[in-house]
This record gives sequence, structure tokens and C-alpha cells, in this order.
Amino acid sequence: SLGGARDEADIRGHRRTYVGAMPGRILTGMKQAGTRNPVFLLDEIDKLGVSFQGDPASALLEVLDPAQNDSFTDHYLGLPFDLSEVLFIATANFVQNIPAPLLDRMEVVEFSGYIEAEKVAIAERYLVPRQIGENGLTEKEVTLTGPALLELVQRYTREAGVRQLEREVGRVARKAARRIAAGEVTKLKVTPGVVRDLLGRPKLHPEEKGKIDQIGTATGMYYTPMGGDIMFVEASTMRGKGELVLTGQLGDVMKESARAAWTYARSHAAALHIPDEMFDLDVHIHVPAGAIPKDGPSAGVTMATALVSALSGREARHDIAMTGEITLRGRVLPIGGVKEKLLGALRAGTKQVI
Repeated sequence: SLGGARDEADIRGHRRTYVGAMPGRILTGMKQAGTRNPVFLLDEIDKLGVSFQGDPASALLEVLDPAQNDSFTDHYLGLPFDLSEVLFIATANFVQNIPAPLLDRMEVVEFSGYIEAEKVAIAERYLVPRQIGENGLTEKEVTLTGPALLELVQRYTREAGVRQLEREVGRVARKAARRIAAGEVTKLKVTPGVVRDLLGRPKLHPEEKGKIDQIGTATGMYYTPMGGDIMFVEASTMRGKGELVLTGQLGDVMKESARAAWTYARSHAAALHIPDEMFDLDVHIHVPAGAIPKDGPSAGVTMATALVSALSGREARHDIAMTGEITLRGRVLPIGGVKEKLLGALRAGTKQVI
């Protein structure tokens, strides 16, 4: 693990003139493996530190460069050592935290977060048996059903991995063990209702699709590393001077998307059946929830739909979710995170997506 490593000697070793000198971790690992072509896992490479003792990220440049690492020199050994047959695998959470020259020597393979079905399968195969055993129970005494695990995934955890899910499964197992030890029950089948009884009210409330078509409200989709979901964009007109008001903690890119949608609506007013006098009114665009910062261009088409709906007085369909960047000519450009957005829309009950 390289998390917090801030000394170049961790990689290259110390010179033998120092008291307590040791080889670096690369050569130490080669000695432990006992072979010239082992697999090295460099964990948390994005969390390397820098100090007055040197920069370990710079020391790794030679190690990971296939054109140079056939003559890697450890300070302790003092001789060139061939690392060209070693397979290095590095892991990181945030690519942007890895220095650019170091990233240039790697082939990047991205793994997105688990989807809900994968989390439930992992819990059934590994997490539930482990937590049942750690809490002194047997599989005959406590059984967690698939819907109960889905309830834990959707309403009690929000993460890319499964660490928090394992903690929640452990909480369920401990509360079940207490009931069994107290003689209240002999065995417990955990269903979604039992989960709420054991853990209390849900911590999360995923969005659900709208019930009816409304003027000035369109359904969008968003993506985070923890998964995707739907969001609502609201537009409303009021007396004023023809200004555009934006609220909902929107970032700079999202504000520019709203202005592009506003310009598109104004320049295509006749085709969109918007009366000219509507542009003398102020338009307010709001994206709930107000406390959560939002950014990115992918809500452009949703903002345009909500704007045109409010200005033309026509209802926007509640059963369609949409995502995409909008241009001044009305073109919709591609965006990322499509898989997570689609799964979030499906969970919310939306079957049609633009």
C-alpha cells in the first residue's frame, strides 16, 4: 500500500552508509516472491505524499516505464536490476490525483461502481454468510431474503462499493442475535418490513417519477460515483424585465447550459409556439434539492424542455426522463454515465428515456 508514503527511500532504498539501511520495497518484494516475474499490486497510488525526503511518485517513474526499468538501480544494492518482466498493477480512487507523468506510463482501466443487482448478489454470496458467522448465528437461525437486501441497498446505503452495506447487514445480524438470545424468537426471516423494524426508518428516499403531466416541470437524470437517479427541473414565469433567474446550487457549466436553453427557446419561439410577449416576463429555473451542489452539461435538454413548457403553456410528459447537452441550434450532444442514469430512471419507475 502506497497510501501516505512520502519518502523516496520507500521505493529506492537507503544507501548502505546509513545506520539501519534497507533495500526499497520493490526489491524487498522481489526477494519475498523469489521470482523475476511476479505481479506487484501498488495500492492507493493516488494518495502518495511529498516531503523534504523526496517524492516517491517521481521515483516510481523509472519503475513503471518499460523503456527504463530493465536497469532499475536500488540505492542499497547499488547495481542495475531488471524489472522489465514484472507486471505492475496500480489502484486508485481518483485519476486526477495521480501526477500526469506517472499516469502517462500506465494503461487506465476504469471500473464503475456496483449496480444494485450486483450488490444484492455480493451480499447473498459473501457478506451475509460472513456477518452471520461473526455474530454467532447459523444460517438456519437467520435468513435474509433478496427483497430485504434490496431494501438495505436502496434505502439504507448510498455508495459505489459494499462496505456500508456490510455494516448494515452486520447491524441486522446483531439485532437478530439479541432477539434470539433473549428468547423472543427461535429463528428470524428478514423481510423488508423486518428490516425497517430492526433498523428504524430509512435513511434515504430515492426519487419517484411524477404522477401527472405539469407545465414547467421536466424529468432529468444525473450520475454520481454512488449511482444514478432522476431529478426534476422546474421553470416558472413571473412579471419582470425578461431576466433569467437560476437557483439550486448550480455550477458554472450548468448555469451556461440554462442560458443556452434560454437562447434556443427565444431564437426558435415561432417554431415552438411561444408568444413573443412571454419573453417580457422573468423566468425562474430551479433544480431541487437546494442544498446539494450540481454541475455538468447533461441537464441542458431537460432545462430546455422545462423552459419551453413554461413559456408555451404546454405540459411536459411526466413519464419520460431525459439527459444530454443542448446547443444553441437545438442539437443534443452525448454525455457520460449512461448506464447508471438508466438504472436510476428504471428504479424511479420511468420506462422511456431520451
